[in-house]
Amino acid sequence: MRQQILIFIVASFALLTLSRCLLAAWQWSRVRQAGGLAPIIKGGLRIDANQIAMLAGIPAMLSPWLGHYPLAVTITGVWLLAAWFLLILLEVSTPQFIYEYDTRPNRLYIEYLEHPQEVFGMLWKGYKAVIFGGLAALAGLMWLGYMWFGQGPADAPMNGWLRPVATIAAAAIIFLAIRGTLSHRPINPSSVAYCGDSMLNTLPLNSLYSVLYAVYSMKNERSAADVYGNMPADEMLAIVNSCAGITASSSDIPSLHLQTPARTRERPLNIVMIVEESLGAQFVGNLGGASLTPCLDALAAQGWNLTRAYATGTRSVRGLEAVVAGFPPTISDAALRLSGAQSNFFTMAQLLKQQGYRSSFIYGGEAHFDNMKSFFLGNGFDELHERASFIDPAFVGTWGASDEDMFKKLDELLANPPDQPTFTLAFSVTNHTPWEYPSGRITPEGDPATNENSVRYADWAIGQFFEKAKQSSYWENTLFLVVADHDARVGGASLIPLRHFHIPALILGADVQPRRDDRLVSQIDLPPTLLALAGVQAEHPMPGHDLTGVGGERAMMQYNENYGYLRNDQLVVQEPHREPTQYRYEAPASYTPVALDPLLAKEALAHVLWPDWVYKNQRYTLPHLRMRNQ
Repeated sequence: MRQQILIFIVASFALLTLSRCLLAAWQWSRVRQAGGLAPIIKGGLRIDANQIAMLAGIPAMLSPWLGHYPLAVTITGVWLLAAWFLLILLEVSTPQFIYEYDTRPNRLYIEYLEHPQEVFGMLWKGYKAVIFGGLAALAGLMWLGYMWFGQGPADAPMNGWLRPVATIAAAAIIFLAIRGTLSHRPINPSSVAYCGDSMLNTLPLNSLYSVLYAVYSMKNERSAADVYGNMPADEMLAIVNSCAGITASSSDIPSLHLQTPARTRERPLNIVMIVEESLGAQFVGNLGGASLTPCLDALAAQGWNLTRAYATGTRSVRGLEAVVAGFPPTISDAALRLSGAQSNFFTMAQLLKQQGYRSSFIYGGEAHFDNMKSFFLGNGFDELHERASFIDPAFVGTWGASDEDMFKKLDELLANPPDQPTFTLAFSVTNHTPWEYPSGRITPEGDPATNENSVRYADWAIGQFFEKAKQSSYWENTLFLVVADHDARVGGASLIPLRHFHIPALILGADVQPRRDDRLVSQIDLPPTLLALAGVQAEHPMPGHDLTGVGGERAMMQYNENYGYLRNDQLVVQEPHREPTQYRYEAPASYTPVALDPLLAKEALAHVLWPDWVYKNQRYTLPHLRMRNQ
């Protein structure tokens, strides 16, 4: 039994590595341009170890106790042959899948199995040679598997005291292989993403892993219609477009429209989004908070201060989804974590690439957290700077390099620009439990390791960066957005605790004039507004408002199972499998029940259904990317 398992492990590594090398050779022009074979092989060994440990782990731990029984040997052989069959089947299927869809088998592979008659009919008509070649490879490799590990002699009985030792050792190795890393977060596809070519980022995966991860991720894709109710798609699309002031220019991408800025520029401005971790309005003095942000308050008087901005959710991925993709929230997980959004999904980077921009993501932690790395590299970002790329950081805590290190990297990139406009997303990490930051920067009050003192440090780092930026050569041609991803410690007795969705949002730099703007706005309004200020004219599908014109006065947010739609002072709350309710909201926490306005309720329902519909139908994209999905 132990011999069977060992041979299976070696054979599986050999099979998957050979398959990966052949795929890389087939796509060599793209592989060479992205840095060669090394990152594919290195990442592939990590993913394969994870997959093989899952397949062989239980038999390996049981072998010291059962390996001398012939029945156990037979059952192990059957199990390993079944696992071998799946590995072979998926790898044999991969070249044709890449040819058709420019990616390894994923959730689409499973969805096709729901329509076997149509799919196999298509394959039989158009790909007979591929089918016969694949069946021959499958049969030959299955025969080899049967000869190698499908049968075998029983093990010699192991001494009693060796059994628990061997089991514990095997369990430790299996745990490390499955986790794939000693760092804080276990391995996922984003861990081995290494370039801006989304297909190449799938080569380090093996196809069984890719399909199983896609199936696992589908649990996050709950249907908003099943939870909140439904309406005809045409009506839903019309309502959202009307509320966004969109005149659609495409029937294929229902919200695609041309945004023309009020002011054109000879060269568009650089755009920088600084997303501050958990920096809710409750901490910000100029927004009526606890006055822990003197630097941000001073900057607010120098730029366009959006005093009533609201986050779309309570997680970083939700905030990033809103500001980078302009994508509204829904009950499904954020787009960054959804398998169907890992390529050809609209982002600012996708759009600005068509305008000649180069896009970068800066993060002091490990960028594979929350699948950020895979999502950003697969959707238009050209380069990524995470913890490993920071040279001699001033401070590294649990979540990564400190905010001042992130800002140092941002300053370096802006001070040494390429010969083209740039888009930069910089995401801070410090303001997060366990509240770690370098000493000597602020004078903490009480226990240094508190949320309040962490906010003071985050604000200090913001102030230090902007003092330097205002003296720099890039200030006059760069547009900055400072915005929180969400608030900290969101909670409360209300169905939607709106006071904890209130966040700072400040635009400054270049020729932005000081302005206090008290309109109600959503995070999804920020990216279209930045495009307008930067002087970018382009078609995009974002339903947010360009706040340089008429807009605002509505926000939307997902809070656990509940969805809130706020228009002016009227809040409609959608709860699962219940009729919606409506309240008159007065900040910070007054909710007065009022009669439900049917038109407003329909507007709210359309907005919670819309992101779910455009995601599942692959309609949140750009025309040239949409063609790749068809």
